[in-house]
Amino acid sequence: MKRTIFFLGMVLLSFSFKPLKAQTTSSGFYIGARYLPTISDFKMKQVNGDFYKTSTVLGYGIGGLIGVNLSDHIGLQGEVLYSALAQNYVDATNTERRIDLNYINIPLMVVLNTNSSSVVNLNVTAGPQLGILVGSEFDATGGMAGDTVTAVFAAKSGDFGIAYGAGIDFNVLPNFSIDLGYRGVIGLVDISDQSKTLTTDQYYILDRSHLMTYAAYVGVKLKF
Repeated sequence: MKRTIFFLGMVLLSFSFKPLKAQTTSSGFYIGARYLPTISDFKMKQVNGDFYKTSTVLGYGIGGLIGVNLSDHIGLQGEVLYSALAQNYVDATNTERRIDLNYINIPLMVVLNTNSSSVVNLNVTAGPQLGILVGSEFDATGGMAGDTVTAVFAAKSGDFGIAYGAGIDFNVLPNFSIDLGYRGVIGLVDISDQSKTLTTDQYYILDRSHLMTYAAYVGVKLKF
């Protein structure tokens, strides 16, 4: 009888440890930080409706992330990034001017891995991104003598798009990795704000424009 009770007790004890073991091997939380050299693209219009000639300006993004690997091949990741974006344009006086946009971006990503536990892991990511405008600057000083029309710049406080990318993780230590990759964002909404009433000598320079960004990134992750 005692042997039977002992045997049953060992069986129950073994079953009680199996879920715990499966949980620790099939998932893993991590936190990290990233720096993203970034270029952006958005359209600006002249008073006659033609687009201004634009040129890219190297901006940047910086922030942190938190995620969980549900298995060696799939994970979920959330990020909070500060993005300083800019673009130059040439106005009617052939003068180069600049627009700056500063956002807090919050992407929520699905991550597909070749094997997150291997020394070298390749991944692709995609998911929605919410952008919150926290600052902007519009260079509109100067102009030709006799100009009677003034450009007005106004952007919406929010943006929404689809973030996507690919990367490579180097797991240099069991709980530490160095990450390199590419991240793009396709803006899905018109970021121009035309809610204010303009006078007859004003026009909106930002008109039906979608924000697109292209970035490389370097980062680190600490796994738990």
